[in-house]
Amino acid sequence: MVRRVVDPAAAARHPVRLAALSVGQVVSWGILYYALIVAAPAIAEDTGWSLVVVTSAFSGGLVVSALAGIVVGRLLDDRGPRIVMTAGALVGTAGLVIVALAPDPLVFAAGWAVCGLAQSSVLYQAAFTVIIRRHADARHTPLTIVTLAGGLASTVFAPVTALLLGALDWRGAFLVLAGMLAVITVPLHWLSLERSWAHLPPRRDDGPAHTVSGVIRTRRFWLLELTMITLTIALFSATLAAVPLFTEKGLSFELAAFGLGLVGAGQVIGRLLFLVRPHHAPPWALLVAVAALAAIVLGLLAVVPGPAWLLIGIGIVAGAVRGAYTLVQASAVADRWGTRNYGSINGAFAAPITIAAALSPAIGPAVAAGVGSFSGMAAVMAGTAVVAAATARLT
Repeated sequence: MVRRVVDPAAAARHPVRLAALSVGQVVSWGILYYALIVAAPAIAEDTGWSLVVVTSAFSGGLVVSALAGIVVGRLLDDRGPRIVMTAGALVGTAGLVIVALAPDPLVFAAGWAVCGLAQSSVLYQAAFTVIIRRHADARHTPLTIVTLAGGLASTVFAPVTALLLGALDWRGAFLVLAGMLAVITVPLHWLSLERSWAHLPPRRDDGPAHTVSGVIRTRRFWLLELTMITLTIALFSATLAAVPLFTEKGLSFELAAFGLGLVGAGQVIGRLLFLVRPHHAPPWALLVAVAALAAIVLGLLAVVPGPAWLLIGIGIVAGAVRGAYTLVQASAVADRWGTRNYGSINGAFAAPITIAAALSPAIGPAVAAGVGSFSGMAAVMAGTAVVAAATARLT
């Protein structure tokens, strides 16, 4: 009788595991991120808390997520993803229950801080670590698949959240969402993720084992950090302000909202196009290209007065650039410092970028108020992207 020898590394790369990770991203992003964006007006109306208070509590949770990601990255490297991501799903469930039962804004904000701890453990940064540790040099297609799944989260959970809000009050809706997060993602993570990385031997072609302390002392790291923060602020501030930008140019609110939805659809296009990029180009070249395209498209959003179809088309291209940027960021650390200690290094690298993304919804309107229009804000963000293109060449 011949015993079949199973390669543990090959088993880890089985398509079912990638599918499980992708489903986890749809559910986790949909419930821990997009549900609040949909429900915020209903929460403010029911509680009497201002919309600023509601959204600020959510942004505070994103900042907690960024800071916690530094520790979570180390845990993913040292302990493997099964316990970390399963625990994150349980913590997220608890956070949503706190949110649903919050009697005042302070407890509401505390609930989102708990959810922020969960976000750091189950959203993109954790999933990227799993993909890069599993697939190493073959990581680009799995990364694209996982981010495409994350991009579907709003498509799935925005209507689900709206249906729940139609049938229940917002507190009941969040309790149901908490139950869905637990029932779907806890067993999914526990059954599909690796207990440790013992089955993945060190790669001989991966270069020296860079450490966090060694990498963050390099000029290259801080130039890359500066580039990514600058580009994040430019792309997110302008695209998230698409509705007031479009209405300022004469579109109805409904058409502007439709345009914002297509900006999100553009991200899917950008992530698919990422698959056909030149595979032998140096890492800095792709980052320069994305930053340059961002500068062009944001400049067009600033100066083009209409018609509506052209503005929305430019918005879709802006979404595509943002979608490609997500994958450029996911690969940035591995492309420059290899896959060893990726979780630790990427946790430190991604924290300031995540904070910048969390603040971007407020930065756009603030700049618009300062310069007098959302078109002027888009022009400022185009200039910011030019700065990112210049510093990207040095990374």
